[in-house]
Amino acid sequence: MSAMPWHEEHWSRLQARRERGALAHALLLCGAPGLGKRQFAQRFVRGLLCTEPVRGEACGHCRGCQLTAAGSHPDRVELTFGLRRDGTPRTEIVVDQIRELSARLALRSQLGGWQVVTIDPADAMNAAAANALLKTLEEPAAQTMLILLADAPWRLPATIRSRCQRIEFHLPEPALALAWLQREGVADGRAALTASGGNPGLAMQWARQGALEQRTEVRRDLAALAGGRGQATEVAKRWLDDEPAQRLWFAAQAAADELRARSLGDRPPLGSALDATALGDWHDASNRTRDGLRGPLRPDLLLLELLSRWR
Repeated sequence: MSAMPWHEEHWSRLQARRERGALAHALLLCGAPGLGKRQFAQRFVRGLLCTEPVRGEACGHCRGCQLTAAGSHPDRVELTFGLRRDGTPRTEIVVDQIRELSARLALRSQLGGWQVVTIDPADAMNAAAANALLKTLEEPAAQTMLILLADAPWRLPATIRSRCQRIEFHLPEPALALAWLQREGVADGRAALTASGGNPGLAMQWARQGALEQRTEVRRDLAALAGGRGQATEVAKRWLDDEPAQRLWFAAQAAADELRARSLGDRPPLGSALDATALGDWHDASNRTRDGLRGPLRPDLLLLELLSRWR
């Protein structure tokens, strides 16, 4: 994958701070999935751990680069979901993980350079873990860099957010995104970019995984429900069995298109009988349902309630 051109402004600012010796001890990289914040973080970490960087870029051949590439650099820590006692993955980052991290960072760097920690997804820390991280953020060790990655930074406590330099990734200009997709070999970049709501990373992923066909299927299902030709229970079951969160993204997009057509006085493309207010409410409900799939409520009931409201 080629470098994402919308990263360059953030990259230049960070490197300018590094040259002045003014890097913050903690960064919060945030923004929607698909905008490349994780690739940006990897690139930045490699540059920090490199002993011969060129304008912040890792040289690729020094000992630090070799250890990083092998995944065995002693001064790099990657913190993510751990395992429960029964061996199943956790769905949150817990306080014991943060305590272990704090103990690790109390030691000196083994190679004499930066100690670099990435916490991903940082917005999955539970309250106790976030509170435990505060002490490390408030009293950072020298030459220590913490990089927090979050798709939903609003889930982080304000006390955490305020102690990090925030680097927020936004949707690039359509022409820039389309040019990048073309360089990446995405055949129907314009359609993919439309489907992704202007998000080029998602557009590339969906184009290569056949998600555009899924988008068509979602619209076909909603049109059938609106016309009384489908069953909400059957549609809910099918969606749940195959990328439900992605299908809900496309469903929210379809509701927005229906609302736009109605506001222009055109015939809604899916034939929804919902009025403008109900369409707006349904759009919001589909986004809440997508978020709710990660919670304790039964996903089949969430989907069924949403689809029944559409019909």
